[in-house]
Amino acid sequence: MQRLLRPHLRRKMRVLEIGCAPGKILAWVAATFQAEATGVDYSERGIEWSRTLFDHLGIPADLRCEDVFRTTLLPGTFDLVYSSGVIEHFEDARPIVRSHVALTRPGGKALIALPDYGGIYGRLQRWFDPANLAIHNLEIMSPEALRALAPQDLAATVRSYSAGRVSPWQISLNRRLPGSIGRAAAYALNVAGLLQPVDITSLCPLLVLEITRNPESPC
Repeated sequence: MQRLLRPHLRRKMRVLEIGCAPGKILAWVAATFQAEATGVDYSERGIEWSRTLFDHLGIPADLRCEDVFRTTLLPGTFDLVYSSGVIEHFEDARPIVRSHVALTRPGGKALIALPDYGGIYGRLQRWFDPANLAIHNLEIMSPEALRALAPQDLAATVRSYSAGRVSPWQISLNRRLPGSIGRAAAYALNVAGLLQPVDITSLCPLLVLEITRNPESPC
């Protein structure tokens, strides 16, 4: 996520993370770019964890336990709105994608990442943990399907693409492998990802929907 977000971040930006708990990504954004950080999450416990993290690090942030569809955040406010692992839990993802873009200022950007279970990771997870796979909307897990989610009345440009180096973290290895073997396999795959020099589409763990809001669209 750091590699994905970094090209879109500048110092002092107004940045919102939807589904921010437990706050690690947003804390990195705030600390590294001195961003005006805001996070919203439906989970009260998750927001408590996030506040504890930010307080411990001494980083200011506006963290709200709210339903993003009924948020008190003002529309058209943020330079960058992003989420990771959120929209794939909705049967109809169009309203949540629209919420991302509506909270972005005209000319700003929404960056939406989700696990790519449409390829090799999905086949592996179907064997390791089919119950977990079942809570994901697999129908949106292609670049074409993601682009179709963008609100055409708000979007100036829409891109969708694969991103990331090989990763073990979205496969429930521990469901099939004994504890020590599962951990060893996960760390080995993680090291392989860290050493991987470039993204390889078939091994990318993420799909990304990138939407630039129309500068002329009303807030």
